[in-house]
Formats: sequence, structure tokens, C-alpha cells
Amino acid sequence: MNHNHYCIIMAGGMGRRFWPYSRKNQPKQFLDLFGTGETLLRQTFDRYKQFIPQENIFITTHKNYKELVANILPEVNEQQLIIEEEWRNTAPSIAYASHVIQKINPNATIVVAPSDHLILKQDEFGKAILKGMDFAAQNDKLVTLGIKPSRPETGYGYIQIDEEQTDDFYKVKTFIEKPALEFAEIFIKSNEFFWNSGIFIWHVNSILKAFHQMMSDICPRVECDVPDFTSCPNISIDYSIMEKAKNVYVQLCDFGWADLGTWNSLYDALPKDQNHNVVINSNTLLYNSQNNIIVMPEGKLAVIKDLDGFLVAAKDNTILVCKKDDQDAIRKFVNDVEMKFGEKYS
Repeated sequence: MNHNHYCIIMAGGMGRRFWPYSRKNQPKQFLDLFGTGETLLRQTFDRYKQFIPQENIFITTHKNYKELVANILPEVNEQQLIIEEEWRNTAPSIAYASHVIQKINPNATIVVAPSDHLILKQDEFGKAILKGMDFAAQNDKLVTLGIKPSRPETGYGYIQIDEEQTDDFYKVKTFIEKPALEFAEIFIKSNEFFWNSGIFIWHVNSILKAFHQMMSDICPRVECDVPDFTSCPNISIDYSIMEKAKNVYVQLCDFGWADLGTWNSLYDALPKDQNHNVVINSNTLLYNSQNNIIVMPEGKLAVIKDLDGFLVAAKDNTILVCKKDDQDAIRKFVNDVEMKFGEKYS
């Protein structure tokens, strides 16, 4: 292993689009979404430690989840935890984690990884990450991993590549937010558009230079021993750096990737029964029902008849039944529940 290689795993989100299975006190990264006995965070950590020294893997998370992370990853020491006092999205936490890593090793090359991805081809994934890290170590470039789209997906962001190319890495022309279906259909017919995986690779000096150029106001707040997240803006690394920087390149990859950001994306990623239902670790009896995703608490039984394309999810004191592809509705449900009942059900 290369001891200049580092990883930042982002594990601080609230995972509200997986409500009610994901709750504020136990978001999706701390859940076993596949029924395998392992949380998404555990799977992500184990994936990266195959080719990055374990002691070089840092976890960013909110202070409310520090104990959860410690229980799931007991081998991680206190110095590897980047604890956010306030939720301020990914840019401030990545800036502070990069500052911490630079103090340890100014020659570090870093991969930044969300904790909620599914990777089906582990060997190809490892090769792609190491190739990207070699490129970033030798070039002052910010690298994002792009995935060739297999369907007109409206739940992912897209990257349009430019013709300029350096050793199989393409300069990014533009980033496109989650598109309408008619645009997604155009994108997959083109060889210019790729899914934005949200996995980034860069040399520590390159990313900190980008922060000083484009977010200089937050640098004094995070380049210190005790970061002041409270006074940092609530902004993602995508908006603050990647969509503005002129030295962003995309590495085209194929390693069986899926972003488990919604119930519908989880449905797409998991095996189905003969009626195209996904049942996660639950006792169910299904009659004339197809294209559904169902998750029930241990010991509970669901008997379902005449449902097509629904989500049935229960956890603790809450059950949700709605169309599984209505991704935006779940955020509204959570907001409405909190307005009417407080945080009892969130």
C-alpha cells in the first residue's frame, strides 16, 4: 500500500429520503439496508481499506453520530474522526479534514467517498481509484469519477466532458443537476454525458489551494486545531468548488456503481422476486402485488394485496405507504410530520 494515499468517508448526513427506516438518530449510513448484517458505513470502510492504509482513512460525521461510528468501526481511533459540531454540508468538513491530513502528510493524495454507495465490481473499483490517485498525485487537477449511464436516470447528476483529454482523463465541460426525463434520454444517447458518482480524488495541496481561491472566507475557520463549523456556510463541495474550478477532470469508470440516495435507487440495486418485488429482511405475504419494495421491523408480518409500484416501510412507531418513485414526496412527508407532531416520529 502507498502510505501517501488517504481516504475521507463522509458519514454525517441525516438520510431523510429513507424515512421512516432512516431516522434522525440513526441515518441510513448506520443501517443494514441490504439485510446482510453490515451497515453501509462498515461496507464502505472495508471497501477502501483493501487498498488504502487503515490508519489513513478518516470519517467525517456529526457530533450526534460519533458514538455510532465508534461502535460500527471500533478499529478507528479518535484522531481519525472529523466531528462536526453543526450540520454544514460537505464543503466545510472536507476543508477541515484536508487541513488535518495536510498537517500529517503534505504529500497526501485523497479520495473523498460518500458512505452510501453500492459497488458491485470491487477489483475494478480498486484499480480505478488507484489510477485516479496516481493521476492526481502528479497533476494539479481535481478529479471526479464519472459512470457511463445505462438508463435515463433522473435521480443522478450528470457531467458533460470536453474534448480535451489527458491520459484517459477528460476535462469537465459542465455539471448538470438532476435532469428532467426528456433531457436524461438525450444524455444517454450521447457520448458526452456521464453520471456524477460523487467520488472525488485530489492531492491535498490542490484541494486546499482551491478552497483558498474560491472559499477563502471559511479557511481561517477550519485551518485550525478547533474548527468553527457554526460560522461556516451550509454548502456542498459540488457547488462551492467542483462547479467553479477550472482544473476539474473526470475519470470514466465502470465498476457496478449505484448511489443509494432514495428508496427507488435501492429498489433498482437489489434482486427482485418473480413479480419484481424487493423484500428486505422482512416477513411478508404478497397477493397480486408487483414492483414494490417492502421493509418491516423484525418480528412483524406484512400481508399485502393488489399493490403495484409502492414502498411499504415500517420502523418503530411509523409506517409509510406511498409510490416508490415519488422521491420528492418523502422530504415533504418528513417536514409535515415534524410540523404537526414535532420530532417524535423523525
